[in-house]
Amino acid sequence: MRSPSLPGNSTSDRAPTREEACGNLLLAGLPADAWERWQPFLEVVDLNRGDVLYDGGDPISHVVFPTTAIVSLQYLLQDGRATEIAIIGRPGMVGVSRLRGGENTPSRAVVQYSGQAMRLPADFLEQEFTTQPAVMHMLLRYMQALITQMAQNAVCHRHHSIEQHLCRWLLLNLDRMHSNELPVTHENIAQLLGVRREGVTEAAGQLQRAGLIGRRRGHITVLDRPGLEARCCECYAVVRREYDRLLPPVSVP
Repeated sequence: MRSPSLPGNSTSDRAPTREEACGNLLLAGLPADAWERWQPFLEVVDLNRGDVLYDGGDPISHVVFPTTAIVSLQYLLQDGRATEIAIIGRPGMVGVSRLRGGENTPSRAVVQYSGQAMRLPADFLEQEFTTQPAVMHMLLRYMQALITQMAQNAVCHRHHSIEQHLCRWLLLNLDRMHSNELPVTHENIAQLLGVRREGVTEAAGQLQRAGLIGRRRGHITVLDRPGLEARCCECYAVVRREYDRLLPPVSVP
């Protein structure tokens, strides 16, 4: 486990360029004056699968804006089990609870897929949030999108089948990846969704027989995204619409 105060390994001793930062949609949508303030404080970091960016109760000293990495936000039970409550990738940031008045959170942030991210001192972001209306507005809209994802996950678990859960989960990950192939096992998916592995195996088999996905050991490849969307419940579309509606338009110089 990495120290919660130092999520990821810095890959450079210089601030990132705007083009590099635009791999994250929140950073891409920053107004020009905000970017000038943020750039000296941003660092490019490598995140490796399994890295714990923060654990339940840990202080959050940095926030992280994934560019190619994907982070799983999980809620921990007393018996050690964890269930995924949100998927955070390039349309988002990790550590948003610092902006809601909490120094820590009961959830855990774990890197699900290796890649790069930008990290920013949480104290700096808090100051920006409280003094810069444009930044506050952008981050409040992101919080609304994230809350929608969490709420829709709960609805999906209560009312829809494991196959529909799996379709939703695959699509949300694809939206945050640069590939149609996910390096993941059925056991891992079952743990994240809070269901039995046999249920995931059966659901994946049905999707494969329908020609929507391909499977090999430790990997799932999406072959027919429109077909997967048609097979999914409405939960994915609700989340996708909210992210599209609430995230800022990209402003690349």
